[in-house]
Amino acid sequence: MLVTGGAGFIGSAVIWGLNRRGCDNIVVVDRLRDTDKWRHLAPLRFRDYLEADQLLPRLHDGSLGSFQAILHFGACSSTTERNVSYLIQNNFEFTKTLSHWAVTSKARFLYASSAATYGDGAMGMSDTSLDLDNLRPLNAYGFSKHLFDRYAWRNGLLDQIVGLKYFNVFGPNEDHKGDMRSMVHKATAQLQEAGKIQLFKSYHDEYRDGEQRRDFLYVKDAVDMTLYLAEHHQAIGLFNIGSGHAHTWLDLASSVCRALRRKPAIEFVDMPIELRSRYQYFTQADIQKLCMTGYVHSPTPLDIAVQDYVVNYLMSGSVLSPTDSEVGKLKFPPQEAHARVFPSQSQSRR
Repeated sequence: MLVTGGAGFIGSAVIWGLNRRGCDNIVVVDRLRDTDKWRHLAPLRFRDYLEADQLLPRLHDGSLGSFQAILHFGACSSTTERNVSYLIQNNFEFTKTLSHWAVTSKARFLYASSAATYGDGAMGMSDTSLDLDNLRPLNAYGFSKHLFDRYAWRNGLLDQIVGLKYFNVFGPNEDHKGDMRSMVHKATAQLQEAGKIQLFKSYHDEYRDGEQRRDFLYVKDAVDMTLYLAEHHQAIGLFNIGSGHAHTWLDLASSVCRALRRKPAIEFVDMPIELRSRYQYFTQADIQKLCMTGYVHSPTPLDIAVQDYVVNYLMSGSVLSPTDSEVGKLKFPPQEAHARVFPSQSQSRR
């Protein structure tokens, strides 16, 4: 098993999920640099770690051996990044090369796309659309992700690989993301430090302040959906990874207040001018395609997910550990049920 971006938010959470399923035969790839992302890896079990710049050369010279599956989360995930050449190199070119290697090597390949590819939603947010040319991302990050989706579609790769269109995922191990942290993370800090939560004003006539709506998904649910698709080889193409329900920012802020046992205290602030033309006012995943593959788990209700995150992680400064207790209705299948797909160290093919 190869996991790129494995020290990042979703990547480290997926390794957490693999560990809970009994898999530790994992090669982790990332760029740690001078960040604290290493903390996410400390409790996790894996076979080896590799800096991202070494990955492609070592895949091509054969020194890493073979992999049954490659889960590719390594990318620049900043929706405000303006260096488009940097985004293209990291999010498009690297993914192209890795996907072709995976297909040639007959490895199961899943990669992180994004709901940002849908833009303002004028063309819908369905993962069954047959014409990706109609989508208009609102920012360069969304464009870089859409570029690979469209490349894979036009070149027949989507008949062999899986693209994961993550919506607004939040949860443990996102602390390194700076301004890209979820509103749950930011609101918890704001409420503790200033006694109130700041939300952007609306600049759209159809939405009052705080009533912009997003599909918020707890990272533990995102992991469950991701690993389900990794295991079920009949699933190919693009899949929305979301809750299937849109909540307002006020709903989310209220959940944070309840988790901290505080009275709601909201302040509406001006949205930066540079974001106003690139802001998504509504996202909601259509997850029928995922459900049609046989996926039956219900996403954790927003209140329960926020409480688990705030109380069990943010308040204690904890990161995901394989010994964490379950939340909501998430139930991981027994280890032996996944032994063939996610082998442990003792079952390594090498």
